[in-house]
Amino acid sequence: MATAKGRRSNRLVWFGAAIVVLLALWLAFGAAALGYARAGSAYGARVACSCRFVAGRPLSDCARDKVSGMELVTLSEDEEDKSVTARMLIVSDTARLKPGYGCVLDRWND
Repeated sequence: MATAKGRRSNRLVWFGAAIVVLLALWLAFGAAALGYARAGSAYGARVACSCRFVAGRPLSDCARDKVSGMELVTLSEDEEDKSVTARMLIVSDTARLKPGYGCVLDRWND
C-alpha cells in the first residue's frame, strides 16, 4: 500500500517531467509557432478588414472566407473605428480602413 508521502513524491516527479517536456517543446517549436501566429493574425486582420469595410459584407460572412489552416484565428470588429482585430494564440493584429489605401495593418512595434 502506497503512503501519502510516496504519492506526493510521485506527483512531484510527474509534474517535473511534464515541465521539462513542455520546456523542450517550447524551445523546439515556440519561435516557429509565434511566427505562424503573427503571420496568421496579420493576414486575417487585413483580409477580414477588406471584406468588412471595403466589400461591405458582415464580419460573420467574412469569417467563412478563411483559408485552410486559419481555424484558430478569431476576428472582432470596431465599427466606429472601421477596424478588424484578428487573434491567434497570444498574438493579435489590427487592420483599419484608410481612405485611398484600403485596409492597412497597424504598425508592428517589435
